[in-house]
Amino acid sequence: MNSFHLAEINIGRFRAPVSDPMIADFVANLDRINALADGSPGFIWRLTGEGNNATDIQPDANDPLMALNMSVWESSQALGAFVYRSDHLTVMRRRAEWFEKMELYMALWWVPAGHIPTVEEGMAKVETLRRMGPTAEAFTFRDPFPAPDAIEAPQPVLDECA
Repeated sequence: MNSFHLAEINIGRFRAPVSDPMIADFVANLDRINALADGSPGFIWRLTGEGNNATDIQPDANDPLMALNMSVWESSQALGAFVYRSDHLTVMRRRAEWFEKMELYMALWWVPAGHIPTVEEGMAKVETLRRMGPTAEAFTFRDPFPAPDAIEAPQPVLDECA
């Protein structure tokens, strides 16, 4: 059993409110893609709000169009398989329809097994990555860092979504 798991945060700014018809296809796919994540090998946890998704959680009180998702996985390979080699990719390729382009929209970091990261923790990791670039504190699929108890870093996940 691993003593550390991989946490991820993915942020975005919707091009319109979640209730707008422009965002309807995104919302229509949430339950299906979340169920796919829940059933994927290596999945541990994902952030949910009042429903089965996190669309009602506001990471920035000053910007109601900001959205996020967070999850925890057994390894970067497990998360990479879900992100880039499942039907999640089909939806992710359409992200420009629903979200504004952002320079930095995700961060990865290691957490002790059993730890559930908070939204504040996740947003701080995005800011750390923005300020410092990839480090052991916050990194990307392309520039991974090893878990604190690992001998070597995992291989980069170089899949592309577009």
